[in-house]
Amino acid sequence: MSVHHSAEEEEEDERDNIVVIGSGPEPHAFEKPRSEAARPECNGTSDTGHRAASIKCFNFTYCKSQRVKDSVDERNPPGVSEESPPAKQKKREWVWLGLCYVLLSCVFFSVTSLLVKKVKGIHALEISGIRCLFQCLFTWPAIIYSELDLLGPKGRRVLVLVRGIFGSTAMMLLFYAIQQMPLADATVIMFSNPVFVTIFAWIFLKERCSWWDPIFIVFTLTGVILIARPPFIFGSLASGVEVDYKNRIKGTSAAFASAICAALTLIVIRKMGKSVSYMISIWYYSLIGLIMSVIVVSAIQEWSLPFCGKDRAFLILIAICGIGGQIFLTKALQIEKAGPVSLMKTTEVLLAFLFQHLFLNHTPSWWSLGGALCVTVGTTGVAIRKWCNQKGQGKQRLRGLRSSTEI
Repeated sequence: MSVHHSAEEEEEDERDNIVVIGSGPEPHAFEKPRSEAARPECNGTSDTGHRAASIKCFNFTYCKSQRVKDSVDERNPPGVSEESPPAKQKKREWVWLGLCYVLLSCVFFSVTSLLVKKVKGIHALEISGIRCLFQCLFTWPAIIYSELDLLGPKGRRVLVLVRGIFGSTAMMLLFYAIQQMPLADATVIMFSNPVFVTIFAWIFLKERCSWWDPIFIVFTLTGVILIARPPFIFGSLASGVEVDYKNRIKGTSAAFASAICAALTLIVIRKMGKSVSYMISIWYYSLIGLIMSVIVVSAIQEWSLPFCGKDRAFLILIAICGIGGQIFLTKALQIEKAGPVSLMKTTEVLLAFLFQHLFLNHTPSWWSLGGALCVTVGTTGVAIRKWCNQKGQGKQRLRGLRSSTEI
């Protein structure tokens, strides 16, 4: 199909396609701005007065590019790049993955406690120092590879330092308690730390407490008393204690203090938030624990070389299992809520009783079993209450979002 143009139309088209280039100081003037830079070889100049060599070079190319642009705009809405591939749907993680991580961390921590009990002739503080030494050697290359600052992020270094002090102190006290009393009893008392977390969160973080919390605290303290069985309460019934009573009191006091330090550690971690990498947290924990262990063991003069064979292998395994437990617990808290994690950690108490019976040939008394039941009920109640509160807060936020979208 042919298209006829009048003389006026041709003249107007020619004016539209001419670029005026001044020879003096005047700036370049364009009759109509184009999406592409005008080229003299296509459009002609005022010096020759000739039309462009080929209208196809400008008009048809421009129309073609415009049509392509329009079709791309129709296919791709604004804000979506033409070259970017369609977003793939994120693969959903296995629903039980977080709880499996918690179970693995419980196994690693229980094996660590068992190995501490199996090592003979070495003070608990020296064992903790050796564990911290190997943890430093294992975590330092990972921090360098991840290009993290060894001192931690600015503004959080004091909190990381405090976290290292409380965490390493809790570890040293727990190791001492394990050496002084049965493994399961020390683990149960240490496991009472969620109750103290609730108390310290109410004091320092201004978190709410419900009327259930005092009940859970009473259950937990009752369990600790049943495990310790002090003579001024139980009288002649305390004669059934399986080990020397002085050592049992020392172990109970150390485990109780360890639970308090562990609770303070969790409060500091909450205060830090997610701004500090868990590798930096483990690094501070290990480095400060190593320094404190060296100072204390040197002060009490309890240095001793581990025996060749099993003891040295056990010391290395203690460090490896400690790192593994911390890593799996951190990964679990990243993908799972704190309530289910706390409930799943009750497995550590069961593993402590199982390992004590299988590998240490020690059968717990009914008093210890009753105390473990009371502590487990108290800590489980705290975990369930927190879980319910989290679900309630999540529903409130969802209702708030729905109401805001409706408005």
